[in-house]
Amino acid sequence: MYTNDSGNSSGIGVEVEVNGLFIGAGCNRIVNNVSWGACDLVSFGAQNAVAIFCPKTAQILITLPGHKASVNCTHWIPNNKFAFRGKHLEQHYLLSGDADGAIILWEFSLADKKWRQVLQLPQSHKKGVTCISGIMVSQTEAIFASTASDGTVYVWELILPSSSGGECKLSCLETLFVGSKPMVALSLAELPGSSGGIVLAMGGLDSKVHLYCGERTGKFIRACELKAHTDWIRSLDFSLPIFMDGEANSILLVSSSQDKGIRIWKMTLRGSIASNEGTYKKEEISLASYIEGPVLVSGSSSYQISLESLLIGHEDWVYSVEWQPPSTASAEGTTYHQPQSILSASMDKTMMIWQPERKTGIWMNVVTVGELSHSALGFYGGHWSSDGKSILAHGYGGAFHMWKNVGVDMDNWQPQKVPSGHFAGVTDIAWAKSSEFMLSVSHDQTTRMFAPWKNEASSPNRESWHEIARPQIHGHDVNCVSIIQGKGNHRFISGADEKVSRVFEAPLSFLKTLNHATSPTSSFPEDLQVDVQVLGANMSALGLSQKPIYVQSVHETLDRNRNDGLDTLESVPDAVPVVLTEPPIEDQLAYNTLWPESHKLYGHGNELFSLCCDHEGKLVASSCKAQSAAVAEIWLWQVGSWKGVGRLQSHSLTVTQMEFSHDDSMLLAVSRDRQFSIFTIQRTGEDEVGYQLLARQEAHKRIIWSCSWNPFSHEFATGSRDKTVKIWAVERESSVKQLMTLPQFKSSVTALSWVGIDRQRNLGFLAVGMEDGLIELWSLTIRRSEEAMPAAAATLSIRLDPYMCHVSSVNRLSWRNHEKIEDFKSLQLASCGADHCVRVFEVIVN
Repeated sequence: MYTNDSGNSSGIGVEVEVNGLFIGAGCNRIVNNVSWGACDLVSFGAQNAVAIFCPKTAQILITLPGHKASVNCTHWIPNNKFAFRGKHLEQHYLLSGDADGAIILWEFSLADKKWRQVLQLPQSHKKGVTCISGIMVSQTEAIFASTASDGTVYVWELILPSSSGGECKLSCLETLFVGSKPMVALSLAELPGSSGGIVLAMGGLDSKVHLYCGERTGKFIRACELKAHTDWIRSLDFSLPIFMDGEANSILLVSSSQDKGIRIWKMTLRGSIASNEGTYKKEEISLASYIEGPVLVSGSSSYQISLESLLIGHEDWVYSVEWQPPSTASAEGTTYHQPQSILSASMDKTMMIWQPERKTGIWMNVVTVGELSHSALGFYGGHWSSDGKSILAHGYGGAFHMWKNVGVDMDNWQPQKVPSGHFAGVTDIAWAKSSEFMLSVSHDQTTRMFAPWKNEASSPNRESWHEIARPQIHGHDVNCVSIIQGKGNHRFISGADEKVSRVFEAPLSFLKTLNHATSPTSSFPEDLQVDVQVLGANMSALGLSQKPIYVQSVHETLDRNRNDGLDTLESVPDAVPVVLTEPPIEDQLAYNTLWPESHKLYGHGNELFSLCCDHEGKLVASSCKAQSAAVAEIWLWQVGSWKGVGRLQSHSLTVTQMEFSHDDSMLLAVSRDRQFSIFTIQRTGEDEVGYQLLARQEAHKRIIWSCSWNPFSHEFATGSRDKTVKIWAVERESSVKQLMTLPQFKSSVTALSWVGIDRQRNLGFLAVGMEDGLIELWSLTIRRSEEAMPAAAATLSIRLDPYMCHVSSVNRLSWRNHEKIEDFKSLQLASCGADHCVRVFEVIVN
């Protein structure tokens, strides 16, 4: 919680606290991006931020700012494999690497759940980091390696502080140059039986696994290479040393490739080179280790490498393989047992668990789980929880999928709730008319709905937010959205990178789901079931329009499907609209929560850019990208008949945002041409609208990105790339006067939203979002008198902590409507940004 520390000179400052309620974000679509830590938190990259989520609550806890480029990979120290060594640690550490080659080390304190950026690694890579992999060699020492597209691999030693408050010590042990074909997969391990010997496996574009040997002090020497795969190596993972007769004498390496195969290699200690070659005990030769490979020499020890097994089962590239983390055998966590179990994730949309058969020792696929989504590509990575009871995948659609083994005597893997969100910049947000949910649209070509799920068993006292529907999945990037206000069913209008606006209407399945989410006890109102005949929607083959599924036709479809059973390539699988009684998982969202499209609005000459609806739900205004006055027209549409009832001409470039005044008498528009314009709107007849340009003025030195009306009267704010926010008033004699300019901001102002908190004093909050992702709340008072011009006073109420804010441009801010006008003690503010995130903040007024 953060309270304001600003000076309160004008006497209008309002004490506020801000808490983060919700973060929705998707995972960057890249391999090695996700890591599951020993502290049971999962890290992943979301655009330039490192996001942390808790698998138990399915909520994103925080996003860490610091990277200037997209985050490619994250790695916990200790990660799930070394949970037995991390039991007594008070701080856990996280490494993250980005597309510019920078690697940052973060510290997470278990006691107070606080994060801090420890350091940025010096001597960084020249190009994007592709993989980071590390091991804990003792309770306080870790060794990790990083590789990048510039053909270099760095090996680092990290000494962790032995007591809280201590500092980390970092040193670079070795720099390896691997040539023009960069390495994309790394794994480190301690060699069994040898004192302090470390082996580093790396694989990449030359389809070979390269092994390097070194000491804890550094100097890694190329030892040998393993040739068997016929395409790029995508993932490598060493097991912990395998104990035989109380001694650790072998270690296993699993590798996966774009050749769809997985190979298990065994490295067995042959004994000391100095001693007589014939004295070491020769292992019994089994069918499993019949192919002898090269001998790896490290110091005075040598290791025979053999191909243990080849696992065939996936039908596409295998992007990740991971050994199941060991279960600890003692309370101190000194001894452990390495399970013979491997998790693989593939582009064929499946994850598999492989284990050797008891009798023959032949490795078999024992569990297969997967996704049904319509996305063309599958999984980029799969990860175990540290107890081996849950597995997590992340896929092409930026989505997570988690399964938990809930079986007692037999395996029974069931899908679990996970956080979700957009996997590209979020361009616009809107609250439902009675604020039960929030709608967001994005360049990932989807429209998503987020709502607090009230009756969740896991957290009865606290609202926990989830994605509850994905009403639109589109073939174009979606730029803007507006919820239709007024009476009647839930409707919204969206505009994308096409010249058409599309209107969507809530189906019956969504209304019932929303009822479950918002009111745990009340039964569904019967009258709604009579009105709404559409149960859900189906996606067309091109992914552009969504066809309604009618209530009566569902039964016919089910009967027909049972009879013919034919499946052609052209047909898109029929959606089965479902009423959800708990927060949905990805497969349900992607298929079964679409809304039918009721109208298309044609008229604009270019891609749609902004939309807004008046407060009565009678008119919608739309604008498109424009470089001439003719194209920059604002169109007015009549809600219901969806006829074009007006074309407002005022600007010469793209109109970036529009908003109706709270009494719907005026429409404010701001544009790239640095001007704002105000139109008066009169409803003259049933289907007729009168409009007139009241004022147009050049207001800023650069593009005006955003505008917002005072909810209580006719003042408004404009925010611009020139880093200023100006407050204006519409006078009775139909002119506009500037009241004040807020102090200059550090970054371009990209989003504004004004909420009223005291009508008597004409007091409100103006939320200001900037290009650097930061958000500030200003308290504004407008004093109006009969004789003089209105006067405005402003004070900074709070500057939100960077760890709560976006890491890239804030695209839109929106206050949740108050149910009771007196209840201004707790407000909610939603924001969305280019960092793929949707956020909800709780603002407590003291």
